Amino acid sequence: MNLIIPFFGALSEGVGTILEKKILMKRKMELRAYNTFSFMSIVILLIPLIFLANYFFPSDFPMTISSQAFTITNILIMLAVIILSLLANLFTFYAMKWEKITEIEPMRLMQPMFTILLAFFLFSNERQTKTSIIILSVIASLTLIISHTKKHHFSFNKYAWAAIFGSLFFALELVISKYILNFYPPLVFYFIRCFGMFFFGIFIFKPNPNKIQKSTWPMIFGVAFIWIAYRVLLYSSYLTQGVIITTLLFILAPIFIYLFSWKYLREQFNWRNLISSIIIVICVALAMWINSH
Repeated sequence: MNLIIPFFGALSEGVGTILEKKILMKRKMELRAYNTFSFMSIVILLIPLIFLANYFFPSDFPMTISSQAFTITNILIMLAVIILSLLANLFTFYAMKWEKITEIEPMRLMQPMFTILLAFFLFSNERQTKTSIIILSVIASLTLIISHTKKHHFSFNKYAWAAIFGSLFFALELVISKYILNFYPPLVFYFIRCFGMFFFGIFIFKPNPNKIQKSTWPMIFGVAFIWIAYRVLLYSSYLTQGVIITTLLFILAPIFIYLFSWKYLREQFNWRNLISSIIIVICVALAMWINSH
């Protein structure tokens, strides 16, 4: 199994999450404005990237969209992906802005479990995944959730619920994306998704770009570039490794998030986080070994 894609995918998710937290908190960014203009920056960056990738690497980055993408059913699926993505980001940004990353990360980590379970029940080829790997996937997800229980129960506030709903909507978006991913090149698929979110954001929220400090824009575009890399790696891994295997390997991202939040946001990295991180690494290593035999 190629480890480069999931490793850098997990790393990019960790870096992107910490930088977004810094934008939302340190730069006093308004949620609806960031939700809209972050996707505008992604769209702006993707336009030259798509053409450059196709020009220099035409076989690896084709521009061709399958005719099946234009059927009514698949257009509706793409619309559902855009709406679910918009909702997922709004809930997640709300939680991130007002709560510590280390506090909401367990709720965000319900996304891998949601994704694995949805993929298992919706796709017959995903049910061919070895049962032991599915069990390891669930163990890795549950470990991170259980590590943040207090007195044998979860202490949910409105930010925790927002993170949970964000995780659910992200899982739904990612899983239903598989129905139409084969009809698009990964960069083109991500461009359409982000353009749709920018389009809806402009008309629904009507944010004012003049309220954003000029010094904030380079950071927004930097995060946009990171998320482009993350999504391309994610979609490529979906097509080559499958949803369940990809989700298990990308679950390494929380380890980077905990480390970066401790290093750069000065948030506490406690013993529970350390133990859960070790268990995740063990689960990933075992799953890789099982899958190769």
